[in-house]
Amino acid sequence: MNASSEAPRALALAGPTASGKTALALAFAEHCRAQRPVEIISVDSALVYRGMDVGTAKPGAAERQAVPHHLIDILDPAESYSAARFCADAERLVDEIRGRGHLPLLVGGTMLYFSAAQRGLDAMPAADAAVRAEIDARAAAIGWPALHAELARVDPVTAARLAPADAQRVQRALEVWQVSGRPLSAWQQRQAQPPVPARFPFHLVSLEPQDRAWLHQRIELRFDAMLAQGLVAEVARLRERSDLHPGLPSMRCVGYRQAWEALDAGMPVSACAGPAWQALRDRGIAATRQLAKRQLTWLRSMPQRRVVPCDSPASTDEGITALTAALQSIAM
Repeated sequence: MNASSEAPRALALAGPTASGKTALALAFAEHCRAQRPVEIISVDSALVYRGMDVGTAKPGAAERQAVPHHLIDILDPAESYSAARFCADAERLVDEIRGRGHLPLLVGGTMLYFSAAQRGLDAMPAADAAVRAEIDARAAAIGWPALHAELARVDPVTAARLAPADAQRVQRALEVWQVSGRPLSAWQQRQAQPPVPARFPFHLVSLEPQDRAWLHQRIELRFDAMLAQGLVAEVARLRERSDLHPGLPSMRCVGYRQAWEALDAGMPVSACAGPAWQALRDRGIAATRQLAKRQLTWLRSMPQRRVVPCDSPASTDEGITALTAALQSIAM
């Protein structure tokens, strides 16, 4: 159940990458079609970007025609999105969907967005060990002055007051940008303000594996499928644009960052074997596993969720049952 005393106004389906969220959401929508049509609100910081289809496992045209989807393909990859903007967009969509007599179903794996919608926004993003480790690794490779230059592109106000070698503060400023999509300087301007309250309560069903090895195998199969479907070619097309660079939130998405780095290192777009291609595959799978680990950590901090084992042979039926049970308490 939700912490809020207000009756839930939407359903939500969360889970780590490759856990089967899209398939379950579509099956549930079909199950509810005659009773109350479902519209899906994407809770995914990568699906918002146009032209990023393969590496985000974006729902296809047939899936989006079968069930209306929202917050997909709403931004150019040169733009950024944030938890605050998601909350505003999702609140508006929940009202619009309910106004049509339909059921809003939030589906995705960007846990910061779920948390922001449910608990409100904190005055400042908390530290994220995984993001810090990634920043440290990049600093070891290219140096803190290079990361300071990257900070200057996304947060010139903060960069102007920091020395290029001030590793601790440059790291924190980049961490805040990567976690929230908002410059540290913008957070500091509103730090004295109280947190934004939760926009709308929802019932949360979560797909989580009982056996982590099952999820790892799914991740591996899915990344292989993305490579086969043209992930590298998709990144190569984006890389040709002069306004895109690896520091943008869109290009930091798992798979895109690794493919961009491989192309920078000279890997041919057409490669489907060899040391460079194998290294890309290994890095992409490892990064996706780390993403799934972070997602599961977020989910464990949400005790009100109802867990459905995604590695159960009956996971679809169990998921539909859980969502249907939660539907009974949704305020009309």
